[in-house]
Amino acid sequence: MAVLIVDDNAMNVMVIHEILKREGYSDFRFAHSAEEMFDLLGSDVGRNNAAVSRVDLILLDLMMPAMDGIEACRILRATPSYKDIPVIMVTAIGDSRKLAEALDAGAIDFVTKPINKIELMARIRSALKLKRELDWHKERDARLRQELMLARQVQDSVLPDEVNDSRISIKAYFQPSEELAGDLYAWHRIDDNRWAIAIIDAMGHGISSSLVSMFIASILKESIRTLWSPERVFKELNRRLAGLQWENELIHYYCTGIYATIDLDLRKLDYVNAGHPPGFVFRSEEGLSEKLAVSCPPLGMFDNLEVVSRSLSLSKEDRLYLFTDGILGAFCGEDGARLEQLGAFLDRAWRGETSLEQLVGCVPLDDRSDDRCLIKVELNPGGVALEN
Repeated sequence: MAVLIVDDNAMNVMVIHEILKREGYSDFRFAHSAEEMFDLLGSDVGRNNAAVSRVDLILLDLMMPAMDGIEACRILRATPSYKDIPVIMVTAIGDSRKLAEALDAGAIDFVTKPINKIELMARIRSALKLKRELDWHKERDARLRQELMLARQVQDSVLPDEVNDSRISIKAYFQPSEELAGDLYAWHRIDDNRWAIAIIDAMGHGISSSLVSMFIASILKESIRTLWSPERVFKELNRRLAGLQWENELIHYYCTGIYATIDLDLRKLDYVNAGHPPGFVFRSEEGLSEKLAVSCPPLGMFDNLEVVSRSLSLSKEDRLYLFTDGILGAFCGEDGARLEQLGAFLDRAWRGETSLEQLVGCVPLDDRSDDRCLIKVELNPGGVALEN
C-alpha cells in the first residue's frame, strides 16, 4: 500500500513517516505543497500509461500556502484519475466548520496535530480497508464489462444479415438500450418461395432479459427450420418458456412477439401475434391498410396456450413493418395515438421525407430506456411483377 504524505512542514512529514515505518509500511511518497502533490500524481499516472494512480492513501495537510488542503481535495475528487484515492486530512485547527468543509470537499476522515499514533493508525487502517474494497469492486466491474462486451458480440452473431433480392428485401433497424438486449429478430428462407420472419421482445431489462432472449433465439432457430408454421413454432416456444424453472416464484419471464411466414408465389402472409404491438402492412397504392393484430396471449405465461394463426393477402410492392414497443417511445399519447403517429412516420420515411435510422436513434419522449427494433420487409423491391 502506497501512502502519499503532503505537508509544507518537513518536521510533520518526518514524524508521520517514522510512525508509519515503525508500523511496517514501506511504500511512501512525499510532497510539500498541493502543486507538488499533483505533479507527483500526474507523473505516477503517466508512468503506468493508465488513468489510475498507484497511490492508495493521501495524508493531506489542511493549512498550506498557495492552495490549502480543502481546495486540493476538491480538485482530487473532481479528477477521474484521483477521485477514488481516500484522503485523510491532517490539521492543527480545531474549528469544526473547517473540518466539516474538509469532509464536504471529499476527505473521508481527519486527524489533529500533535499526531496521536494510535488514532492515526486506526484511521489509516480504516481508510486502506475501504480502498481495498473499492479496488475489488472496480476490478469486478471491469471484468463484468468485458464479459458484457463478449455477450453482446455473441448476441450480435445470432442476428441475421440483411436480405436483398428481386422478390423480397428484409432489413432490421436495431438499437439496444443497454449492453445487452431483450429484443430479438430473425428470418429464415424456408424454400424458394417462402420466408419466415420473427420479432421477439423478452420482458424485463439487462442481463436477465438478454439471457431469456438468447434462450429464445436458440429455440427459434431450430423451430423455424423444422416446424416453420406460425402455430407450431409459437406453441413450441411457449412450451419451452413455460418449462423454465425459476427459483423466485415472484419473478416470471415471458415474451411477446410476432412470427409470420410469407409465400411469395401465393402472395399470402400467415402470422401469429402473441401479445405484441401490431405489425403494419402498407399497400403499394393505398398506404397503411392492415394491422397484424394480437391473436393470442404472450408466450411463457400459460402452460396450455391456444395459438391462433391469421392470414392476409399480399400484392406486389406491399411493405410489412414489425416493431417492438420501444419504437413507440418516440411518440406521445396513448398507445392508439402513438400507433397512428408511427404509421404516418413510416409513410413519410417511404416517401423519403425522413429516415428509419432517425426513428430508432431519437431520444424517447417517455424517458423510458428500452430496446428499439424495427423490421422492414419490401415485396418485389426490384420492381418486377410477382408471378402467379
